[in-house]
Amino acid sequence: MSRKVNRFQPRAGFQKAEKQVGVPYALIKQARGSGQLNLSNRNLEEVPKEVWRINIDVPEEGKTVSLDAAEDRWWEQVDLVKLILASNKLQTISSDITQLPALSVLDVHDNALSSLPEEIGELVNLEKLNLSHNKLVSLPSEISNLVNLIFLHVEHNELCELGDEIGNLNRLQDLDLSHNHLVSLPSSIGRLAKLTKLSITNNRLQTLPSEIGQLTSVTILDATHNQLQYIPVQVGGMKSLQQLYLRHNKLQELPELPNCASLKELHVGNNQITEVSKTHLQHLDSISVLDVRDNKLKCLPDEIALLQGLQRLDLTNNDISSLPNELGNLTSLKSLVVDGNPMRGVRRDIVNRGTQAILKYLRSRIEEPAKDTTDSGPTESGASIASIGMTSAVQGNSLDYSNKKLATLPSTIYQPALDAEVTSVNFSKNLLTEFPLNVLVLSKTVRVLNLGGNKLRSIPTDVKMMVHLTHLDLGSNMIDSLPPELCTLVELREIVLSCNLLKELPAVLYSLGKLENILASDNQIKFVDVPGLLRLPALSTLDLQNNDIMQVPPELGNVTSLRSLQLSGNPFRNPRPAVLAKGTLPLLAYLRDKIPTP
Repeated sequence: MSRKVNRFQPRAGFQKAEKQVGVPYALIKQARGSGQLNLSNRNLEEVPKEVWRINIDVPEEGKTVSLDAAEDRWWEQVDLVKLILASNKLQTISSDITQLPALSVLDVHDNALSSLPEEIGELVNLEKLNLSHNKLVSLPSEISNLVNLIFLHVEHNELCELGDEIGNLNRLQDLDLSHNHLVSLPSSIGRLAKLTKLSITNNRLQTLPSEIGQLTSVTILDATHNQLQYIPVQVGGMKSLQQLYLRHNKLQELPELPNCASLKELHVGNNQITEVSKTHLQHLDSISVLDVRDNKLKCLPDEIALLQGLQRLDLTNNDISSLPNELGNLTSLKSLVVDGNPMRGVRRDIVNRGTQAILKYLRSRIEEPAKDTTDSGPTESGASIASIGMTSAVQGNSLDYSNKKLATLPSTIYQPALDAEVTSVNFSKNLLTEFPLNVLVLSKTVRVLNLGGNKLRSIPTDVKMMVHLTHLDLGSNMIDSLPPELCTLVELREIVLSCNLLKELPAVLYSLGKLENILASDNQIKFVDVPGLLRLPALSTLDLQNNDIMQVPPELGNVTSLRSLQLSGNPFRNPRPAVLAKGTLPLLAYLRDKIPTP
């Protein structure tokens, strides 16, 4: 016998409304005062109506007039500006969302939304919209009305196309369209003049619109895992581009990037590239990372020596049989990976000893120019010759007194450098056993300091004065620690500690929040401090090759900011070499899968 429900209740208007399970009234009350409401992870299948009416309905405490309960002051409630509905079971968003016109942040990621109401276009104050990890097949055209939008993430959906209206979001800075089914991008994307980050990975793109070259503020473009066969020449006009990811496509040649003077990283691994020519290299003046692994390269041109700032070169799994000797002149190169090539021009035992051994071998094969033995007559006094040397050490904004094989540096080099307000100092490849404290007089202007290739055993605490440093090279010394006082180097973005005596990464590094690159290969490091690394939100490169790491913690997979993680040459058994060879992102995913569930 069925039981009748929903009977008419004459006193219903005088009864308190039932609160939906999982949304405590106290939370609603708190949101009225803070303007923020977090309803994530509550198994909601629909948004409770009191959420949409939070700024309309009179709260329960307002139905009893009392001016004594100062703590309740319900009449001073603020408009809801931040609503988080992530990780629920929502399939739709009600058109009632228009009752929250003050929203600046709306996060509905990780639900089951297949569409959005057109009324979402009325949220004109919206600045951040996270729609990722849903089932959206399209975006409503009304989204073009969100003219204040800065952040739009739609990754991991089922979008098949993107409308021209996306070009109206002229304040947009961060756009993530990755992991969808897009086969093309609209030309209007070129109108996003303030865009700084664009991710279009894991789609079905075969071409990029030429208008993409108009995105002159973009610093990171990630088009990994698509079906791109070529890159339009207009991409070469993206003058602010710093990182370009084109891995796992169908490219047959490197893109030409004539105006990308700021480009630091170019990742084109896992394509079908057969040649790298001088034309491709001549504009990459600032490049520090070049990844061309898993292609079909047979050789490198001598012009590779043009890339004087190159620090990492990955040639893994190509058809290269020899390396140009000029590669040995790249003094900044810290990591050269040639595994999986039919290398005949360099002996296997040299390859196995790592980057520095390969570079040293290549340099030894370069014929030195014949020395001029013509008698030039009497020379000037030693003091006069030295004076000329001191002046020539300063060129433009750089002080270069490298490769002199000196145990101490002449004090006379500093005044010309001080007068020139140099920003870069290079004392590498000398025989220094102590840190040259005189360099501290340049601390107000120096941004780059290179002391690699000396015999330094320690770094004095006085280096804390060099607060403007962005790059510090201490590689190839005998350093076993760094003083905690270096926590003042808050602008540091890169530190080179390779080929030293470190048994662990210095703890002070974890306090340097802008640090992007840590190169610490060829030390004696025994473990990976994951909690420390997680304190570095900008960390992009971590090179721990050839150390004594016995175990790789699975939690290392949570350091998702990493774009390059190098762990080969350590005694751990897992991950196996086949996993390491797949690259950084698959390696991080593998590690995350190994994290024990609670």
